[in-house]
Amino acid sequence: MASARSHDGPGPLRSAGRSIGHALRVPFTGTARGIRRATHAHGAGESGLGKLIELHAVNGAGDVMITVALASTVFFSVPTDQARGRVALYLAVTMAPFILLAPVIGPLLDHLPHGRRAAMAGSMLARAVLALTMSGAVATGGLELYPAALGVLVCSKAYGVVRSAVVPRLLPPKFSLVKANSRVTLAGLLATGAAAPVGAGLQTIGPQWPLYGACAIFVGGGMLAFTLPPKVDSAKGERRAQLVPPHGEDAPRPPSTKAGTKGGAKAKGRERRPGLRSVGPSVLHGLQANAAHRALSGFLIFFLAFLLREHPLAGQSAAISLGIVGVAAGVGNALGTAVGSWLRARGPEIIIASVLGLALGVAILAAVFFSTVMVAALAATAGLTQALSKLSLDAMIQRDVPEEVRTSAFARSETLLQMAWVAGGAIGIALPLNGVLGMSVAAGLLALGASASVRGLLGAARRGSPHPRVA
Repeated sequence: MASARSHDGPGPLRSAGRSIGHALRVPFTGTARGIRRATHAHGAGESGLGKLIELHAVNGAGDVMITVALASTVFFSVPTDQARGRVALYLAVTMAPFILLAPVIGPLLDHLPHGRRAAMAGSMLARAVLALTMSGAVATGGLELYPAALGVLVCSKAYGVVRSAVVPRLLPPKFSLVKANSRVTLAGLLATGAAAPVGAGLQTIGPQWPLYGACAIFVGGGMLAFTLPPKVDSAKGERRAQLVPPHGEDAPRPPSTKAGTKGGAKAKGRERRPGLRSVGPSVLHGLQANAAHRALSGFLIFFLAFLLREHPLAGQSAAISLGIVGVAAGVGNALGTAVGSWLRARGPEIIIASVLGLALGVAILAAVFFSTVMVAALAATAGLTQALSKLSLDAMIQRDVPEEVRTSAFARSETLLQMAWVAGGAIGIALPLNGVLGMSVAAGLLALGASASVRGLLGAARRGSPHPRVA
């Protein structure tokens, strides 16, 4: 009996301990299971798209940690004129690699199709090392910070290009590309929003702590990249895409229908691989419109950052003013992503033309009636219209670009859009800090894009797509 009683005592204690442990684990395990169910829904888990969604979330969280550390060092810790000089130097150094990456990164991806998982993992691990390198210089803000920051940006953009190329390989059955990109983009936005306050909290401990956090996140991302399915590295059926076809040719020449003849063989030998222009005007004009949106995004980020620091919104501090604009842009971007997923691939030409006109109208109103409300409205509109326009461009590339060159097409189009962002940012740095002038320039960027693309988009929409297939 004594022996039996001796075992009765610890039993309730063990049970209570297990109950407490379970209660403490539930919030974390429950959240993890909920996230996994959301990212793996509708066949995304079986196809591997779910893992890419999670990888992109990790990428967004790591990037925002580095952004928090750099913003506090490069921007807020020095006088405005000195901050403008530092950021101008940062952007000037950034422009050169993108000019080189535009013709290089697409062909490089074409030549190394079997290394996409390694390329994404490499971009993560490289940023982990660079984050540690910056942690030693971030407190002093020395010039040695800039080469490391440049490396981080190049790695981040290279990851984005490879990720865009990978998405078509991971589409679940009956899953449109625009919906897949919506999920990936939304995961990155949510992760960025969740990680930003964590980075700010780490910043209160010390300026190097957000970089330590970024290093840990990117190491995890590097390992996660290798868990993507092997078909990510498959190059079966792929060919390179050209942005501009050979001189004098508007479309690839079809092979002769007379099989077995010399003329047929010669015609087949003259066949050119299709390019982004040769598949129809929609993709080309869609790229032009998206370049205007990206230029606007880069312009607003840099111009408003300095304008609101020097001239905050009425009754607000500089930090709160920047927060209002940032939240408005983030909400607009998330809303555009959600609406794009709902719209799927319905009339992408009309969507791009409509949102470009909407952004232009709001920019004109912001220039005429410059105020706190109009600046926030323009930021929100820019976020919404950029997201919708990019998702619609993705739908057109899916619909019009042959599958064998679609992967390369995504890489090249994304590189051009990133260069447009850098160019817009350069204009924002160089412009005097005058709100009305800035909003007028923003309207001018959009007007330039509209003049180059809207007529062609509407004409293509009336004629209908010559390639009416949707994967």
